[in-house]
Amino acid sequence: MEKFELRLATGKKPTDAQIKKIQEYFSEMPMDEILAGLYFARNRWTAKDAGVLKVGRKSIIKREIHSITTEQAQWRLKNWKMMIANYRKLGYSYPTISRIKKHLIEISRKRSR
Repeated sequence: MEKFELRLATGKKPTDAQIKKIQEYFSEMPMDEILAGLYFARNRWTAKDAGVLKVGRKSIIKREIHSITTEQAQWRLKNWKMMIANYRKLGYSYPTISRIKKHLIEISRKRSR
């Protein structure tokens, strides 16, 4: 294996542990895989920096439907327009709201039988 030296310009000085980790990654992984990972990481960072990236849609849905009773699910479905307004105020996207509704319908059907 040939050795090459890279120089990196960063905003903050990396710690010794970070330098060691980077060296470990470069020694273990092929260059194509490292570049693919950096490409993905850069796109993710750009979206996060722009405020476009909404991390954890599944966790948002789980938080909204966790331990909801049948009665609560039915009430939310009956007052769905108000619930949409509340969810939009919280910044949820329409696909996320739709998924929440789908789970509420399942809860109201399962437990009411």
